[in-house]
Amino acid sequence: MDESIAANDPVRVVNTVVDNLNLDNFKKLYKETGRSAYHPKMMLKVIIYAYMNNIYSCRKIEKLLLRDIHYIWLAGNEHPDFITINRFRNRVKEEINNVFTQLVLVLA
Repeated sequence: MDESIAANDPVRVVNTVVDNLNLDNFKKLYKETGRSAYHPKMMLKVIIYAYMNNIYSCRKIEKLLLRDIHYIWLAGNEHPDFITINRFRNRVKEEINNVFTQLVLVLA
């Protein structure tokens, strides 16, 4: 699948930039025990890439995670449902604002 995505594709930029962001605040939102959650970095990458493509619907993002090679690659072939995506987005609202600030500074 990796060979199917161009080296200069925006999905690779999102992947690299998010991997290099400081996401310590996200770790505070997760409990040490209980069922393992989808990785916050993966969820954030998917949401940022969706927003870059003017997609804000959790249901549309869920469908793209099953059909679009860019989203499948970015999510590492994981398939969170729309409820999980929405819960994540609501849980990290404030942190997402900080991430967007970091993202703008990195891209500038």
